Amino acid sequence: MKVSKWWERVFGTPLFEPLIAFSYLFPLLYLVMFLIVPVISMLLIAFTYDGNISFHWFKSILMDSYYIQFPPHGDFAQKLTTSTGESLYLIRGVDFGVVLNSLVVAALVTLFTAILGTVFAFVMARYNFKGKNLFRIALFIPLLVTPFVNAYVIKQMFSEFGLINYIFHEVLHLLPFRIKIDGLAGVVLAQSMAYYPIVYLNAYASFINIDPTLEEQAENLGSKSFRLFRTVTFPLALPGIAAGATLVFIFSLEDLAAPVVFHADPLAKKLMSYQIFSKFIYGLGERSPEIAALSIIMLTLAIIAFLGIRKYVSLRQYAMLSKGGRWKPRVSDPKTWQALLIYLVLLPALLITIFPQLGVIMLAFSERWTTTVLPQGFTIDYIKEMILNPDVRRFIVNSLTYSGAAVILIVILSITSSYASSRFKGALSPVLESIVILPIAVPGIVVAMGYFYFFSVITPENSPLNPTSLYGFNPALVLILAYSIRRLPFAARSVYAGLQQVHISLEESSINLGASRWRTITGILMPLISLNVFGGSMLSFVYSMSETSVGITLGSINMEQAPITAFMKEVLMSAAGSINLAAALGVLLIVVQITAIVVVNVITKQRYSFIGLT
Repeated sequence: MKVSKWWERVFGTPLFEPLIAFSYLFPLLYLVMFLIVPVISMLLIAFTYDGNISFHWFKSILMDSYYIQFPPHGDFAQKLTTSTGESLYLIRGVDFGVVLNSLVVAALVTLFTAILGTVFAFVMARYNFKGKNLFRIALFIPLLVTPFVNAYVIKQMFSEFGLINYIFHEVLHLLPFRIKIDGLAGVVLAQSMAYYPIVYLNAYASFINIDPTLEEQAENLGSKSFRLFRTVTFPLALPGIAAGATLVFIFSLEDLAAPVVFHADPLAKKLMSYQIFSKFIYGLGERSPEIAALSIIMLTLAIIAFLGIRKYVSLRQYAMLSKGGRWKPRVSDPKTWQALLIYLVLLPALLITIFPQLGVIMLAFSERWTTTVLPQGFTIDYIKEMILNPDVRRFIVNSLTYSGAAVILIVILSITSSYASSRFKGALSPVLESIVILPIAVPGIVVAMGYFYFFSVITPENSPLNPTSLYGFNPALVLILAYSIRRLPFAARSVYAGLQQVHISLEESSINLGASRWRTITGILMPLISLNVFGGSMLSFVYSMSETSVGITLGSINMEQAPITAFMKEVLMSAAGSINLAAALGVLLIVVQITAIVVVNVITKQRYSFIGLT
């Protein structure tokens, strides 16, 4: 067989092998076709005005006070009086305009989650205290995704007569007045409580991987306490913290659940994600350049954050000479004042942040929850309706079908892309590795809008794949493709990590003994990385089931074929719906997620974790 230098430069092997070519080209072309091209199609619409290339739509957005308002309007908090004559402070935030509101909310959520996640991570990594294992379990609870319903519980907690006012105003008398959090402040609160474990997991991994001799040397040179943390410990853990914080920023920017729940306050509607969603829903069938332009602005901000943090971390010198060695992490018993902080400050904060998931379960089994501290009454009617009502069960089956089909694609894409980028050092390897992780930086609402524009152009008008065909559109294939793109990084990083642990000499020995590339992969490599494939695919399945942005936009076009999240949104926003039924579906999602975590832990012997940016 002829040796080709060009082939070696591009694919990393001097001989043409169909399997290697497929491993490179299939994921690359798939991602270009169903990620890059839809975004480009949206770009073309956003930069077109009267048939010409123009910045008109971007100028109209950036120069409109509705989108950018500086100085801001409104009062951060207002003093009101309750029906019982008590003082009430309504905290809503101020209005900077849609674009700046989104940036301010994302920045504040990132800041709060970074502080809370880092503090919890440091305490869990460095101190032994009673109840530590319970702390560890509880810190995973906010990661259990229950779209819309957990935000609804948070809204109830911080309402006029909610749990927080009951504890801190009526019982402990720590608050001299009642508080109510709504609007943008409510969105910040809901997102912070949901996302801080992402920073915690990344920061915790960084803290336990720090070589203890570095801190010991600093102590020998006189560095103590906070100075040691500030100058040695924190800089060494910063890459992990930055990775988690970047994910939080992107997730906050794209989040739709919290704005939808708080949408009764007009200020909560003034976020880019909600504006794109509402303009799409109420202008369905119209390829709006304004929506496209707003989506491109959101995408640009997300990618800048993604690339900026990675660039910042890469410029800093945090290398440890003994990285990769084995050591015992520095763990000690807390001093008296430290133990008091753990039990009197961190424990109450932890209990407050895990209550939304507990509240979802309580709500699913309750009859009502209006102005009371906790849900009232007990019933299993909503659980029965979820299981027995075919009109509700249909949405569960839809989600299971779409997520299962997406996972099949995800597994194929993960194995091929990880194999090509980890085993061969051609020019396409870094390109492939970067494009596979790129979906995590692309907001879900942007993917949804890109697919709407893309499929409405390339498919016939009355095709079941054309989103503008309101009665004939079947979102199944579009949702499967979107899920496979959106959740690919979860499985791809898991498979890539597994391949890094398998030495290439095992494959080389097999090939030298006469085995084909296909037999080597299926007979040697796949059995060795099968647990990584399984763990990554389960994680992708779980997050596909709870996918919100794509599900409530494209999925809502035809409710007969809609996923769970679209139905939950309809129930929440419809006067005829019941939030208790949405909570029952939330319990189902919690059960699916816990089952996946337990199965992965038992089978793979690996601790459940969230994806980072490394």
